[in-house]
Amino acid sequence: MAEDVRYKIYSQYLKNKYGEKVYKLPVNLPVTCPNKINGMGGCTFCSEEGTGFEAMPSQKSVTEQLMVTKEKIEKKYKAHKFIAYFQNYTNTYLPLSQFENYLSEAAEVEEVVEISVSTRPDCIHEKYLDSLKKIQEIYKKEITIELGLQTANYHTLMKINRGHRLAEFLGAVLMIQRYGFEICVHVIPNLPYDTLEDVIETARILSILPISQVKLHSLYIAKGTKLEQDYLEGRIQICTREEYYERIAWFLMNLREDMVIERLFSRIPEEDSVFSNWGMSWWKCQEEFLTYMQEHDYYQGKLSNQFFAEPIIKAGFLNQ
Repeated sequence: MAEDVRYKIYSQYLKNKYGEKVYKLPVNLPVTCPNKINGMGGCTFCSEEGTGFEAMPSQKSVTEQLMVTKEKIEKKYKAHKFIAYFQNYTNTYLPLSQFENYLSEAAEVEEVVEISVSTRPDCIHEKYLDSLKKIQEIYKKEITIELGLQTANYHTLMKINRGHRLAEFLGAVLMIQRYGFEICVHVIPNLPYDTLEDVIETARILSILPISQVKLHSLYIAKGTKLEQDYLEGRIQICTREEYYERIAWFLMNLREDMVIERLFSRIPEEDSVFSNWGMSWWKCQEEFLTYMQEHDYYQGKLSNQFFAEPIIKAGFLNQ
């Protein structure tokens, strides 16, 4: 890996793939999450609005959401290619016919070169994957599925009330792999119940699976959440900014070097949270972190153990 490149950057990956800059356009559908409505109460960190802070209201049509956001991005960045990102809640929890209609509507937009679908590991079913495969074949658009894992520590998954364990995640990844879709996994490296060892183990588990992208989120405390109560009443503590840098550095060093890193820090409007990025902007944190990586000569894949990845690569699970 080149000296000035410490990890595989998503924006550059897209530019290499499509020949120019590509931007994500968030799409918000009228859907919820089964973990919220089955009596479980939802994840402790999830607000009533979910995570689609940048998205338009779900009452707007898919086409209108894409066109309005696309126009803004085109003017600001002179972009011409886009990814329709179905971001909020659990999109594969929609009735199948609605799910297919919404995604087909996005695929009909000429400038959309890829569709990204965010969902939960326990909401991956063959009929939805069949539908995605049909859309891919009809419209010739790439498909990426984004799975929220957060951590490989199943004890922590229970404490944050995820509603699934590691086994469901592993099963979902292997099912998606059969369809050839790219997989992006979301991880929160500074959950208050996880140690540095848990973060490293999560990176190692992801590295032996057919996963091509990872999105890291620095834990924020959204207003109106169970996590907010625990934080304000002193039942949990968030690690320091310096410890977060250490955690994501070790995560990256133990990750396969070919995996694309979409994000390192979360973004949330200040008025919607009681804690986010230690009171700093995400880009300032990122600048500090890159300096930290350079000073310690850390880079993605530095400690990855190819012995464990080799059997799966040889078995053909990974598209090399």
